[in-house]
Amino acid sequence: MAMGKVIAALVLALGASACASVDTASRNAPFDVAPTEMAAPAPSYSLESFDVLVPTTLKVSEANLYYPPGDIVWRGDARGNRYEQVQAIFGESVRLGAYPLDGAMPVRVEIEVTRFHALTEKTRYSIGGIHSIEFVMTIIEPESGTVLRGPKPIKASLVGYGGQTAIQAESRGLTQKYRITQHLARVVRDELTKAEGFVAPERGATKRIQPLEQIGTELAASE
Repeated sequence: MAMGKVIAALVLALGASACASVDTASRNAPFDVAPTEMAAPAPSYSLESFDVLVPTTLKVSEANLYYPPGDIVWRGDARGNRYEQVQAIFGESVRLGAYPLDGAMPVRVEIEVTRFHALTEKTRYSIGGIHSIEFVMTIIEPESGTVLRGPKPIKASLVGYGGQTAIQAESRGLTQKYRITQHLARVVRDELTKAEGFVAPERGATKRIQPLEQIGTELAASE
């Protein structure tokens, strides 16, 4: 009997020791996440100013075809200076998307439009299509000129309504201009609030980019 009690006591002791060992190991185990996989903090930006460039090297097409050649195809305004019209759309989109942000770091945003191919009348009132919009966006710390993100090419295409759907949308105020402006505002907001590609400015940084050439009246942040 005495020998049996000794054996039982040893078994219990060993079991308790094993449990304690496992528990200690699990508490002290490192996180199974590589540093590069850990979520980066999102930047805290506020818009100080912005510029929008629509190069006059982009080809404008007024042809009423299903898919006319050209870099700028726009029918949401009366016929006129399409460069200025596209610039105004982007300017309003930046205001809507960025100015409500109240972050700690003031930034300057520079946008260069590389493609703005919306729907022609023929396409809009028949089969519909895609508003193909592309631009390059750069976010800059204005005091030092440090590039915080970019220049980043962005594709911001949007489904364009066609036929009866387009007519019904317009009757509710959902014009091509309204939908594209709201869509671009969301794209700009997303670029200013996501952590991807964020670079914190370094003291004494010297990396700069030249201010963008302006077309028409400068779009000032104070407007």
